[in-house]
Amino acid sequence: MKILVTGAKGFIGKNLVAELRNQNYTDIFEYNKNTNPDLLGDYCKEADFVFHLAGVNRPKNESDFMDGNFGFTSILLDTLKRQKNTCPVMISSSTQAELANGYGISKKAGEDLLYEYNKVTGAKVLVYRFPNVFGKWCRPNYNSAVATFCYNVSHDLPITLNDPSVEMKLVYIDDVIEELINALKNKETSSGDFCRIPIVHTLTLGKIVDLIYSFKKSREERSIPDMSNSFEMKLYSTYLSYLPEDKFSYDLKMNVDQRGSFTEFIKTPERGQVSVNISKPGVTKGNHWHHTKNEKFLVVSGNGVIRFREINSDEVIEYFVSAEKMEVVDIPTGYTHNIENQGVTDMVTIMWANEPFDPEKPDTYYLEV
Repeated sequence: MKILVTGAKGFIGKNLVAELRNQNYTDIFEYNKNTNPDLLGDYCKEADFVFHLAGVNRPKNESDFMDGNFGFTSILLDTLKRQKNTCPVMISSSTQAELANGYGISKKAGEDLLYEYNKVTGAKVLVYRFPNVFGKWCRPNYNSAVATFCYNVSHDLPITLNDPSVEMKLVYIDDVIEELINALKNKETSSGDFCRIPIVHTLTLGKIVDLIYSFKKSREERSIPDMSNSFEMKLYSTYLSYLPEDKFSYDLKMNVDQRGSFTEFIKTPERGQVSVNISKPGVTKGNHWHHTKNEKFLVVSGNGVIRFREINSDEVIEYFVSAEKMEVVDIPTGYTHNIENQGVTDMVTIMWANEPFDPEKPDTYYLEV
């Protein structure tokens, strides 16, 4: 199948082309403002499907809206007619097509042009009125408040929020691309005269900004956003895509002594805490027990032994552990336990606890195994 994508270097276009390639579509005609216009005729002659994503969002002059959103649509459809190609055509419109502003009027004009094209040629047309689209590769300070907020917060720049109570309807770029590829396969989601993205998120601007600032703070607190919330997960992925290239990494606090080190890696209120424990050869750590706190140990380098003793028993239980045969050892409640490095190199253990450490309620009681 040969696919023409106009606006191929834009936000949606870049994501669409990348996923089309992931799905082994190889005949993709990428058309953008820098493409030789003489190629449009060849592309329109051969295309089996057209994704018309090209458009203007923030022109210098109001008149450029019509030139970019109506004018080029007219050129595209006239070229398809001239080539006698009645393949399906998808157009990216906007929910602002319902509004009487320059952008909305130009988008509505493009829609009407496509519907007229359908009447004249019989070609299948798909009009998508997108709400706010967010995700990776969207230009900040252009057509997306989310992109601007993510970029500014991640770069320690101020943001302007005039009314935090404004409610936004948003669609995530991956959901958009999934729907567009479904449309390519004749499985689009229709709603009356229009097509739509099935998953739409509705939040206030204030809530979105609060989440973005919490993502920035999470690096300091070693926390992770709520990944069970689909919008929060998508927004966090978007935020990370705007990190400055020299700030992908961030420091952790290593608690170091003569025995080795202990470093908290990730803390979550609902899924517990992950830490990295490094023990020097011959060192034993632990010798404590918990009422409710429970843990999992995984040795990823070196070898040693984990010992247990139920606090009312004299019997000692031993589990020999090694990076050569990775296995998770559960640390049950009511058992005092320790871990000893029996190797000649540092032993590295990934430790998970069911709750972040609370110095006010440590639930940790010293007792020799």
